[in-house]
Formats: sequence, C-alpha cells, structure tokens
Amino acid sequence: MASSGPLGKFGMKKLLQISPWVERFADQIPSGGAVLDLACGGGRHSYFFLDREHPVTAIDRDISTLQPRDGLEIIQHNLEDGSAWPIGRAQFAAVVVVNYLHRPLLPRLIGAVGQGGVLVYDTFAIGNEVFGRPSNPDFLLRENELYHAVEGELEVVAYFNGRVDEPNPALRQRICARRC
Repeated sequence: MASSGPLGKFGMKKLLQISPWVERFADQIPSGGAVLDLACGGGRHSYFFLDREHPVTAIDRDISTLQPRDGLEIIQHNLEDGSAWPIGRAQFAAVVVVNYLHRPLLPRLIGAVGQGGVLVYDTFAIGNEVFGRPSNPDFLLRENELYHAVEGELEVVAYFNGRVDEPNPALRQRICARRC
C-alpha cells in the first residue's frame, strides 16, 4: 500500500492527530476487516482506516463534516437518547472509540467485536479534571473500568491508565482487547 502523505489517500487534510493508541494497534485488526468508528466526530479515524483498506461504519449524532467515500457507511445517530442501537447485532473486526464515554453502551460495544476482532478504546480517566475538560465524572473512566468491562468477554492485549503529555496533558485510559 502506498503512503498516504499529508493529505491522505482521499485528499483529506489530516487536521486532527490520530490517537497514538489507535495507530499502535491498527495492525491487530484483521486485514480488510470492517471497522466500527463510534462517536466518530470529523472522521479522522474513519479515514485512517479507509486509507488502510478497511470498510468503515462511522456513527455520530453530528455527521455534517464527514465526506462520503467508497467503503464508508455513515450513520447519523444520537447514541445517548435511548433509541434503538443502530447496527443491530452486527459485528466488526475492530470497534474503535476515542474521546467518548457513555457507559450504557459498553456491553454493546464489546458485543460488536467479532471473532478475532479487537476493541481499541482511548478516552479520559478520573483525575483529568486537573487538566481541564472533560471534568464531569460521567465522562471520565474510573480506575480499571475498561479492564473490568471486558473481563470474561475479551482478552486484554494491552492496557494503560495514566498521564499522557501529547497532544495535551491528560489522564487517559486505554485498552486493546481481542475476542479469541
């Protein structure tokens, strides 16, 4: 596969940095396997995986900045309003979540990881309030929360809970876990 360069294969400027955690574990995803990018925002991770030749389902309540592309399914959906889960029982080679937490969805996200697939999750943790937003405990993972969420369902490949300094100082919790 050719390098995508600063504009990416799809001509999209890479304005937002890819999560280093997502980038680190991207090779754990089976080649060509479908990726669910939950709370995708502007699609930085969706386009990253499209560049790596993965079909992507991108879900967010605001999809106004997403550009349609081959291999990209865009679903506009409010994940927190109690409406039906928009993908039914679909399973993916990877479920990717960055900078988002809505605890009631954790079992659904784990269930959406297909056989041999991975959950790659990277968001803020309790203690982040000293660095600014988010500071509401509803949006901050408790100690070892992701680790405990996958217990008995997925095998932990890697786990991190602590301070990061890039791109900005923050307390983060990260997990890569596989369904064996």
